[in-house]
Amino acid sequence: MNGVILAPWEFDEADSISGYRYELIHGVLIVNPAPREEERDPNEELGVMLRLYRRTHIAGNSMDATLPEHDVLLGADRRRVDRAIWCGLGRKPRRGEVPTICVEFVSKGKRNQTRDYFEKRHDYKLSGVKEHWIIDRFKRCMSAIRFDRDEEHEIIVTEGVHYETMHLPGFLLPLDELLAAADRWLD
Repeated sequence: MNGVILAPWEFDEADSISGYRYELIHGVLIVNPAPREEERDPNEELGVMLRLYRRTHIAGNSMDATLPEHDVLLGADRRRVDRAIWCGLGRKPRRGEVPTICVEFVSKGKRNQTRDYFEKRHDYKLSGVKEHWIIDRFKRCMSAIRFDRDEEHEIIVTEGVHYETMHLPGFLLPLDELLAAADRWLD
């Protein structure tokens, strides 16, 4: 079905097959294999860290929700984000509400890297996402892009450094732990 033209409502109502990810970009269905263990494990690790922050940190209630493998509605397009984080709402996010932070774990291959670094960055900025985190196990770094009106501010986080965002006060993202989770699956 990859490459089939669909209306947004057709995409939203379609059944999916386990083991694949689906996106609707400019009316075209894009089908990719599901993420491998070296992407899923650090994503789960990040989810645990975020939920622990919400339960134990004094400012943890600033995070309203986080979900793995979430469809972000971008007008007529549908992007699959590796992790969506909603902050500062003071309530559960509504269905279709744009996340505050979109997190991507870079997949192997030039096409995937172009999608994660450039295409999704552009789409998320236009949709109202506040931050886009790109965690790259190949380059051993994270790019944190903050969108502020028409401006972008990119911060490169390297191994051994923790990242802090104003959207999650007091939450320190330990990049080393996420990279270690990915490394566990390497042959």
